[in-house]
Amino acid sequence: MSPCRILLVTGKLAEPLVRKYGEGCDVFVTPVSVAAFLTPELIVQYLKKAGVKSEDYDLILIPGLVRGSAQLIEDELGIPTFKGPRNAMDLPRVLKAFREGFKLSKDVPADNLFSFDALKRVEDIRNRTRNRNYIEEALKKPWNVLIGNLPAGRDFPARILGEVVDAPKLGVEKTVEKAIYYLREGADIIDIGMVAGETNLDFVEEIPEIRERIGEAGFEAPVSFDSLNEREIGAGLNYADLFLSVDAGNLEVLVTEKPVVLIPTNQKEGYFPTKPVERVEFLETLKERALDLGYKTIIPDLILEHVPHLARSITAFQLYRERNPDDVLLAGVGNVVELYDADSVGMNALLAGIAKELSINLLLTTEVSAKAKGSVRELRRAVDMNLFDTPKDLGFDLLLLKEKRKTEWSFEPAGEVVEARERPVELEPLYFRIWLKGGRIWVNAHRGTEAVLTIVGDDPNAIIDTIIERFKISPRHAFYLGRELERAYTALKLRRGYVQEIELFGEFYWGGR
Repeated sequence: MSPCRILLVTGKLAEPLVRKYGEGCDVFVTPVSVAAFLTPELIVQYLKKAGVKSEDYDLILIPGLVRGSAQLIEDELGIPTFKGPRNAMDLPRVLKAFREGFKLSKDVPADNLFSFDALKRVEDIRNRTRNRNYIEEALKKPWNVLIGNLPAGRDFPARILGEVVDAPKLGVEKTVEKAIYYLREGADIIDIGMVAGETNLDFVEEIPEIRERIGEAGFEAPVSFDSLNEREIGAGLNYADLFLSVDAGNLEVLVTEKPVVLIPTNQKEGYFPTKPVERVEFLETLKERALDLGYKTIIPDLILEHVPHLARSITAFQLYRERNPDDVLLAGVGNVVELYDADSVGMNALLAGIAKELSINLLLTTEVSAKAKGSVRELRRAVDMNLFDTPKDLGFDLLLLKEKRKTEWSFEPAGEVVEARERPVELEPLYFRIWLKGGRIWVNAHRGTEAVLTIVGDDPNAIIDTIIERFKISPRHAFYLGRELERAYTALKLRRGYVQEIELFGEFYWGGR
């Protein structure tokens, strides 16, 4: 039987919220103002002084922000004790989950556990779709296909293609580097993008080496080939698992049993139907021609256009899906993200949601521009969220710059309140230059024009401690370094560029009152 007598421990500041969201539980308010300042030792002391006994409660929940293990409290009082959430507003979800059998931790805040649990459920779903018997049965259905060794379609999570744009210009080494990066970020297929208007047959011959190098890095991923050049297509027939950009202009050149992506264009003649109905009908006619020619596996792509034509292209996808419920579809979401000066996170999430609704099974993207950096990872997270019915309250999300709910955090001011003012300071002969490289923070200490020491690390606290240990700096200088190092650390987490003393986020001007 689930415990019903629960004691919630908190500080004075959070008491109103804990009482509001911990309905049905008793609340013990410690004399400490901020719950994060509590320790297991202090909690034991306060509870013993209040006369709390083992028979009084079935469970104690302490704030998730408390450092240290709740095991000490359980040992001292004989009452099972666990860490609750860091935010009191999450208490209803935690209490509900606990009463339904969710296992809490003595060391990890409950909201972190929700994230671990959700990601484990994602992996369980993915593992189920990797089962050999599951794959064999799924591939008997018309709405699933095999691309190389990777099954794709309605019965599998959406597959992400990471496009290496203009691969011949990058060369083998950089192409392999980019491919491995995409795969680590969550891509399922590597797309080799050739250079429009050029013929690079020598590079096509390098595809087996690229595949081998990817395999040596520990990844077994299909390779797709994207070219409109008939000579390149012919040369690549034996090397790739999937061929993109097959249209009315090159349909008769590439007749293969391997999967091909069919698009509703004739790029030789500059033809592209813009109206959704015309586009759908043209692609359906093209598909029939392809099947008559001997193509075995056809993956239609209605072409996802950027704004201001996004709505009509989504309409084309929807119309095609209604008329052809069993086809495996592909959409190039990178077309939208790369051509819109807005943060990619929400755009990728929304496009992945639309793809889920329309059962678009393959998503092609790239990271050519800085603003699209991280798109593969964002799409992968969005695809994982879409494995559930509603991508909300899962325990993991795509919220980076905004928060799920406003966090209340304030204190009573002291008797004396003063307005902050800047005062002139004497510059020290020692100064520091901070930059990011290879996913780490680098700091040069300079005396005059000479760099006398370089400090590299991942944690701002460790770097500032090392600086203070090695150099005598003023409190003002220490505050400055702490601010800049934290800004550099934030840039690392968000995968943004960082320049010392330049604001990380530009001001957002409304252009009006």
